[in-house]
Amino acid sequence: MGGARDARNPRDAGGARDTRGTGDGADGAGRAPRPRRRQARGEARIAQLLKAAASVFCTTGYTAASTNAIAREAGVSPGTLYQFFPNKEAIAVELGDQLLNRWRETYGAAFLPDHLTLPLDRMLDAVLDPLITFNCENPAFTALMHGPEIPGMITQGHDALHMTMLNRVETILGGYLPDTPPAQIARIANMIFILFKGGLDLIMAHEGEERDAYTRELKTALLRYLEPLVCDAPLPTPPNAA
Repeated sequence: MGGARDARNPRDAGGARDTRGTGDGADGAGRAPRPRRRQARGEARIAQLLKAAASVFCTTGYTAASTNAIAREAGVSPGTLYQFFPNKEAIAVELGDQLLNRWRETYGAAFLPDHLTLPLDRMLDAVLDPLITFNCENPAFTALMHGPEIPGMITQGHDALHMTMLNRVETILGGYLPDTPPAQIARIANMIFILFKGGLDLIMAHEGEERDAYTRELKTALLRYLEPLVCDAPLPTPPNAA
């Protein structure tokens, strides 16, 4: 998602759009809209709207959300919202773009090569803790990445990131299980993803001590699944950082 943006994105290289979804961006007389200078106040307003959108998407889901609900959550008029975003889809694309970038940074920190030299239980702590923390602090990520009728631009970015992470897990497993056939490595990696996703759903559905308890349960489940596979394997050699 770091290259050229889809035309639906509400902000081009110069700043926030000045159109309210009129199609070609011109006014009724055919004049081009005046450029909007992206000053600090405008950036703060965009951040405010995206924060409100994240709350609404988490509460109602993407499909049931509306620009009116987002404006109401942000404490602004719909007209103010339309100064920055022409529609709900544009808001979702911008928010999804930001969340995917944060997720890339998070899994990059989780899958550091040095983590692969740790004992299995400590390696799970080092990898899982930042991933779980990110999801708990950004529940809109799950709402946008896995909900129905999500804009294709978001789902494509998520699917590409999912494959990158799956490849990274397979690389880690290959280091711990050097003599295991690639097909079996792929099956184990997919099982780890399913276990993680199911455990994460439970973790995010609880708070406080119960959330901590489910986090421990997830780590225990993964440890007991992986430990018999790697207990007799040589200590892995960390791969080159991707």
